[in-house]
Amino acid sequence: MKTMMKIWTAGALCGALMLGGTAAMAQAVVGQPAPAIAATDASGKTVSLADYKGKYVVLEWTNPECPFVQKHYNGGNMPATQKKAIADGAVWLTVQTMDTDGDDAEAYADLQSWQKTKNAIPTATIIDATGAIARAYGARTTPHMYIVDPAGQLIYAGAIDSKPSANPDDIQGATNYVSQALAEAKAGKPISRATTQAYGCSVKYPDA
Repeated sequence: MKTMMKIWTAGALCGALMLGGTAAMAQAVVGQPAPAIAATDASGKTVSLADYKGKYVVLEWTNPECPFVQKHYNGGNMPATQKKAIADGAVWLTVQTMDTDGDDAEAYADLQSWQKTKNAIPTATIIDATGAIARAYGARTTPHMYIVDPAGQLIYAGAIDSKPSANPDDIQGATNYVSQALAEAKAGKPISRATTQAYGCSVKYPDA
């Protein structure tokens, strides 16, 4: 799996937890139109955010090597959240921002193989090899979650849940912000936490 993210060193892990907006980059704004997405997914199909107008769209930044991502997949939380969202009519786009060294096919194969072992069922899987999508959204961590409403407005940005740790035991009792926001939006209620602090490993942007 040579195209997967570089192996985490102890030093990298010490600096992996990211809880603030310290990165100097533009960020998509909740309450404003979501940045456009035009990409090719793992099946070779063109994915455009505009194609999903009329549906809720969840964007999930991932990295299988990240212990915070592993928490939510090994513990079953992310696949369960995907399944519930999709069953309720939402679209789920999983994005991995990484430098593929030009070998997108192998990167996709590795990512999809991992997803299969975790029972993940995203609507589409995207490798963001240039970092353009992550830059447009201001994605900083894995996971970093966003929700776009049927009108194309960004209605949620932040963490998957309320317990910023890499321990799967902390899933129990945590507030799942994504499920909560989707349920409130679909019920026509104001979203109680439209913006939260994302936590996880820092997104590895390809060299500009």
